[in-house]
Amino acid sequence: MSHYFDSAQQRDIQALSRTFTGRTQWPTWLLLLAVPTAWFALLLGSPVLGAGWTIVLLIPVVVLWMSVQHELLHGHPTGSSNLNKVLGYAPFALWYPYTLYRDSHLQHHRDHDLTLPGIDPESRYLSQAHWQGSSSLLRGLLWLNKTVPGRLLLGPPLALFGMAREELHRLRSGARKAWCMWLTHGFFTMLMFAFIAYCSELAVWQYVFLVTVPVLSVGMVRSFYEHRPAARPEQRTVLNEAGWPWTWLFLNLNLHLVHHDLPGLPWFYMPRVYRARREQWQQRSGGFLVQGYGELIRRHAVQAIDSPQHPFS
Repeated sequence: MSHYFDSAQQRDIQALSRTFTGRTQWPTWLLLLAVPTAWFALLLGSPVLGAGWTIVLLIPVVVLWMSVQHELLHGHPTGSSNLNKVLGYAPFALWYPYTLYRDSHLQHHRDHDLTLPGIDPESRYLSQAHWQGSSSLLRGLLWLNKTVPGRLLLGPPLALFGMAREELHRLRSGARKAWCMWLTHGFFTMLMFAFIAYCSELAVWQYVFLVTVPVLSVGMVRSFYEHRPAARPEQRTVLNEAGWPWTWLFLNLNLHLVHHDLPGLPWFYMPRVYRARREQWQQRSGGFLVQGYGELIRRHAVQAIDSPQHPFS
């Protein structure tokens, strides 16, 4: 538990972990059952639903699956990293192997390195030297990526290009761990594609481009303004007071500072912990507060949210 919390706060959080829900983690187990069931049911029912409705309904299901995977890599619902890996390995979201997501995301949780380019693997900023050496085209794309429409359209290809460049470098260098990860991920992806091709109305290309790419775009809405450069690490992480359905799709990760301060706190307790000391959390964030994703969409449809160049990296 973080040393930033006084004894009363620590007792409250420990009391939550001793409740029936905290001990059993049944809401997460329920999601682990419900989300894959919904995925299979939609594809098997696609001859009745039709390809269009199947695609529309699959997108939130797969977004929710990515949120479930995030819970798993943080140690929920079991304390076994290997068991959680098995539970969350299904490649419904396609692009990122579970272990790649897990390892890079846990590195991202080094809060003193948040937003620092080249150190924080989830940074969306360039160092000043990298910015100065970049082409006008790249700079323009990165500025567009700082608007909501740009984020939806350019965010997925930019992220995938960066990931592919790093992973190809690892594969070319002969990294055994990378080869095992991608071969395993590829094997299960081929099984998934075979199921889609033979048991549903969707073509594989439809699933890839009309389901998983939009899923990445929805995920990009969540991460659009999760972090900002700030001198104090705790002031780099947002508190977004979003409403339904965002809170369900993202499993309360909109309360991102709560998650970074208490990464072991399960998703279903984050709103309660936040509401109990709302003013203290907002003070700790340095006023880094957003009133829902609608506010971001309205304010930054054209105007960039900040500069792609990191101010002090």
